Amino acid sequence: MSQEELAREAIKHALKALRKRHLLEEVAHAPAYIALSRPIIFQGSEWKEKAENLELELQQCYKAQSRLSEQLVVEVAESRASKAALEEKEAAFTDLQKELAQTRDECSQLKVDLEEKIKALELVVSENHSLRKQLEEMIVKAKNAEAENKILVDRWMLQKMQDAERLNEANALYEEMVDRLKASGLEKLAQQQVDGVVRQSEDGAECFVESTIPAACKRKITAHEGGCASIMFEYNSSKLISGGQDRSIKMWDTNTGSLSRTLYGCLGSVLDLSLTHDNRSVIAASSSNNLYVWDANSGRVRHTLTGHIDKVCAVDVSKISSRHVVSAAYDRTIKVWDLQKGYCTSTIVFHSNCNALCFSTDGMTICSGHVDGNLRLWDIHTGKLLSEVAAHSLAITSICLSKNGNVVLTSGRDNLHNLFDMRSLEVCGTLRATGNRVASNWSRSCMSPDDNYVAAGSADGSVYIWSISKADIVSTLKEHTSSVLCCSWSGLGKPLATADKNGIMYTWA
Repeated sequence: MSQEELAREAIKHALKALRKRHLLEEVAHAPAYIALSRPIIFQGSEWKEKAENLELELQQCYKAQSRLSEQLVVEVAESRASKAALEEKEAAFTDLQKELAQTRDECSQLKVDLEEKIKALELVVSENHSLRKQLEEMIVKAKNAEAENKILVDRWMLQKMQDAERLNEANALYEEMVDRLKASGLEKLAQQQVDGVVRQSEDGAECFVESTIPAACKRKITAHEGGCASIMFEYNSSKLISGGQDRSIKMWDTNTGSLSRTLYGCLGSVLDLSLTHDNRSVIAASSSNNLYVWDANSGRVRHTLTGHIDKVCAVDVSKISSRHVVSAAYDRTIKVWDLQKGYCTSTIVFHSNCNALCFSTDGMTICSGHVDGNLRLWDIHTGKLLSEVAAHSLAITSICLSKNGNVVLTSGRDNLHNLFDMRSLEVCGTLRATGNRVASNWSRSCMSPDDNYVAAGSADGSVYIWSISKADIVSTLKEHTSSVLCCSWSGLGKPLATADKNGIMYTWA
C-alpha cells in the first residue's frame, strides 16, 4: 500500500475512536443534563409570562408615546404660532414706540408754535386796538370831510352853472364869428382847416419856428429810478414832463435842467403821458390799471379814471378839446373818457392789444397801433373801425401824428419807422438804420414840429435822426449807456429830449 492510503486509513481509525469517545461522554453526562434542564424549563414559563406582561406594558408605552407625540406636535405648532404672534406684537410695539417719540417731538414743536402764535395774536390784538382808535379818528375826520365836501359840491355846482352861462355866451360869440368868417369868403383859411394844417388861432402858433437838427448834448438829467418810459414837452414851451418806474411825474425846466414840480399819487409805473392843449392838466397811463389826472398848476390829483382791468399803456388828449381823453390797456380795450364828468363814455373791444394811440387833428378819429402790427382808425362817436392797414410785421410800439395831421408815424418791433398818409393809409415813406433796434413794446419815436425830421431811440443807446424828405439819417446821437425808450421834440423847434431805461434824460440842440 502506498503512503497515501496508509494515511487515509489512519485518519479513519482516529475518527471512529473519537466518535466512540463522544458517545461515551454523552451517556455519562445525560442524567446531569436532565437534572439541570428541569428547573430551567420551569423558569422559562415564568419568564414567558413576564415577557408577555412586559410586551403588554411595552404596547401601552408605545400607545402613550404616540399620544404624547401627537400632543407634542400640536404644542410645537401652537408654540410656533405664539412665537410668530409675539414677534408681530414686538414689531408693532417698536413701531408704536417710534410713533410715540415722533408724536412727542411734534407735540413739543406744536407747543413752541402755539407760544409763537399766542405772542403774534397778542401783538395783532394790540395793533387791532390801535387801529380801531385810528379808525374812529378817521371816521370823525371822514364825517368832517363829508360835510366840507358837501359845501364844496354846492359851491362847485354854483360855479358850473356860472361856467355854463359863460360857455353859452362864448358859443353865441363863436357862432357869430363863424358867420362872419363864412361871409368874408376866406378860402385860404377854410382850405387850411380842411387839410388839417395847424390852426393859426391856437395859442402860441405864432411862436412856431423851423426845427433844427440836434447835434450835441445840451444837458444830462437824472430823472427817475428804475427807468423813464415817457416824456413830453408842454405845448409851445421848453418845459419837459417825465414819468418813470418810481411812480412819479416830474416837470423840468430844460433851459436850466432844474426840477420845477413833482406830481404824486400814481400807484404804478408810468407807461405813457399826455397833456391838454392848454397845459393845465397832465394825464398818466399807469401799470396799476388806472389813469391819473393832475392839475399842473396846483399839483393835485383831479381824477382817477378806473375801468381798465390790466395795465394802461397809452393815453392821448383831443387836439381840439381838453375834455376828451382816449386810453388803451392790455385788457384788449380802448376807452374814451370825459374829463369834465370823470368817467368813461365809450369802450372799444378788439382781439389784439393796443400799444400806442393818438387823436386825429379834428378829434373825430382815433389812430391805434396794435401788437399784431396793424394800424387802425376808429370813429370816436360810434366806436366803429373805419380802416386798417398792416403797418409792420411785428408789434407797433409808437404812433405820432404830424403837426398838419396829414401824416402818421408808426414804429415797430421790426425796427422800421413807417410814414402813412392819414387819408388813404398808403405808405409814403420808410425809415431804417443798420444799428437801430427798437428796445421795447412801448418805445416812443417822434416827429419834429415842422414835420421834416423823425427821432427814434435804439436798444444800443443811440438816437437816430432821419430827414423825411431824404429818407436818410442826418444825425446819430450817442450819450446814453442803456436802451433809449422815448423821444420828444419841443414845439419851439428845439430842444429834442430822450430818456432811457436807467431813468437818465438828455436834451439835445
